[in-house]
Amino acid sequence: MQKIRNIAIIAHVDHGKTTLVDKMLLAGHLFRDNENTGELIMDNNDLERERGITILAKNVSIDYQGYKINIIDTPGHADFGGEVERVLNMADGVLLLVDAFEGPMPQTRFVLQKALQIGLTPIVVVNKVDKPNCRPDEVHEAVFDLMYNLDASEKQLNFHTIYGSAKNNWMSEDWKKQTDNILPLLDAIIEHIPEPEMLEGTPQMLITSLDFSSYVGRIAVGRVHRGVLREGMDVSLVKRDGTIKKCRIKELHTFTGLGRTKTTEVKSGEICALVGIEGFEIGDSVCDLQNPEPLTPIAIDEPTMSMVFTINTSPFFGKEGKFVTSRHIHDRLVKELDKNLALRVEKNIDSDIWHVYGRGVLHLSVLIETMRREGYELQVGQPQVIFKEIEGKRCEPIEQLTINLPEECSGKIIEMVAMRKGEMLSMEVMNDRIQLEFLIPSRGIIGLRNSVLTASAGEAIMSHRFFEYQPYKGDIEKRSNGSIIAMESGTAFAYAIDKLQDRGRFFIFPQDEIYAGQVVGESAKEGDMVVNVTKSKKLTNMRASGADDKAKLIPPIVFSLEEALEYIKEDEYVEITPQSIRLRKIYLDENERKRMSKK
Repeated sequence: MQKIRNIAIIAHVDHGKTTLVDKMLLAGHLFRDNENTGELIMDNNDLERERGITILAKNVSIDYQGYKINIIDTPGHADFGGEVERVLNMADGVLLLVDAFEGPMPQTRFVLQKALQIGLTPIVVVNKVDKPNCRPDEVHEAVFDLMYNLDASEKQLNFHTIYGSAKNNWMSEDWKKQTDNILPLLDAIIEHIPEPEMLEGTPQMLITSLDFSSYVGRIAVGRVHRGVLREGMDVSLVKRDGTIKKCRIKELHTFTGLGRTKTTEVKSGEICALVGIEGFEIGDSVCDLQNPEPLTPIAIDEPTMSMVFTINTSPFFGKEGKFVTSRHIHDRLVKELDKNLALRVEKNIDSDIWHVYGRGVLHLSVLIETMRREGYELQVGQPQVIFKEIEGKRCEPIEQLTINLPEECSGKIIEMVAMRKGEMLSMEVMNDRIQLEFLIPSRGIIGLRNSVLTASAGEAIMSHRFFEYQPYKGDIEKRSNGSIIAMESGTAFAYAIDKLQDRGRFFIFPQDEIYAGQVVGESAKEGDMVVNVTKSKKLTNMRASGADDKAKLIPPIVFSLEEALEYIKEDEYVEITPQSIRLRKIYLDENERKRMSKK
């Protein structure tokens, strides 16, 4: 019987989880010596690589000294908390990765709390100790304090610490003694992470993730909690609501390296994939046929933000996308629900509008971006926060916000957050930077990132996580500047834009195709302004009395998807097609807009 260790790697964004997993894969000799593996082996979809963040949790295993180590790479953003919560159930221990300079950040806290509650054994890895301004000993103390505050048990507080640099491929017990490999970390995993318990009895397995294959359909992935699962075995599938379905396991797979291997039986403690089980959802249990005993399903935090999705109704409908009808969008959202646990979708019966609920702007924008790349066209409305009635009071979600920034621009940013109803909790000086902590309503975070980055000349690092629901904090000042709206459809000319530059900032380039009702810029004043940007210079054969000056254009503002979502007002949509992101008014016709505003 092979000895097994199951570990999950948790950390804040950009602390080096995926890089560490890469180095562990290399140490486990998964590749030929001459094979060029590249970097970020685990982040295999385009979106993850472009953004440099992990979005989906992944399983991989390595063999080391006769032990099989199952590693689960988890996302670091709070918006993908649903991903983290479910995969922690598969692990027996966690590697808590902490930056040797930044120390534990809010996100570290969020995931660590979940891991300690389940009772997992932590190993702390202090990464990036080769940085010039690092402070490993202080960070180690800070991690201890954090665990103590999160009510860790005595055994958990007695954690083992490893220091090193994942990028430079070394780990050591003492940060001053550099080694030339990461084997001390693998030895520590084998020594300190407990072996999974072998529970005898009827089989039990909680489905914690799913895979999809176009040949065999949906594949259930989870960890065998008790007993043995065999190929061709008849089992019961117990749903969340308690209904029982009889199924047969056609194939069993275990994870080896980056792929899967077919096997005939899997014992308790091992992570495996089941083929042949239909109609399951994440959180269901696979149990014995005669006397099913389900495991407790995964509890997931509720969504805090919602957005309106609708079909593209602009004049440029269907020019770029392949999937444009309401049926296409509906099927795609339903398919997403299968694997995205923290997502909810509600459809309006009488119109082609869906209300999609998620964890935050990033969580929803990743879904939109994925759909856009697949060839969908759609429109989305302004992100809205979900309010709740608690004890007769209207309550809203509050987030814990951490901003790390240079000292000189702290005053400006504190003022900015205070305007958005933020309360300061602490202020800590770290060398030449300051770390600020606030409690702020989720409404206040929408659109804050841009303003913070502008005010700090791109130096600020901002992160936030859901804290709790609190009574409504009152109105928050929104963007007061109005929109510049195109009057006619056609091609935008430099001549027209040049003449209108003193009215505000533009979002379009000359020669862009535009339509009436499209938002083409931001007005310098309050209230919307309708302009004609399709006007060209009248040419005659008469000599002009004035001098012909060249048009000097200020470069337009180009929005990313999140920025566009955070920027729009209540009466605007973002039109998303595979090639373009446009802002538009919900009602394109000017007269109709006026009529609707009076209602």
